[in-house]
Amino acid sequence: MEPLTVAGTLDSLSAIAKYVVAAAADAGLDKKASYRLRLAVDEIASNIIIHGYDEACLDGDVDLQATIDLKTLTISIEDTAINYDPCAQETPDNLDKPIELRPHGGLGVYLAIQGVDKFMYERVGDRNRNIFVMNRPVTETVAEGS
Repeated sequence: MEPLTVAGTLDSLSAIAKYVVAAAADAGLDKKASYRLRLAVDEIASNIIIHGYDEACLDGDVDLQATIDLKTLTISIEDTAINYDPCAQETPDNLDKPIELRPHGGLGVYLAIQGVDKFMYERVGDRNRNIFVMNRPVTETVAEGS
């Protein structure tokens, strides 16, 4: 798929979601996997825009690239916002408590990472790179002459 570059603003979340849904369809993901991927990308993209750009008083773009191979769909999001590694966040240990007794924040990133088959983060120069990997459905090929 062609890459997508959008402004690092909340108005761009719709375009990001459409890109992810189109990539998931091209990769043959089922509705459940597509939904989980869209939610994961939306959570991270929202955090980039709100915390990485807006709250830091920075402007920048969000770049997406979808790559499909035989086994996986990989979506990478890159930005020049402040350095933030979602993998460095501690796993919530209070999920059994009522929501009003839990501290605010952190659950969305945890759920985003758990919703995909593999999640990775890299800092490359002055850029954050969040990588989401979804396994594609296994398709069986019928041997010739069978």
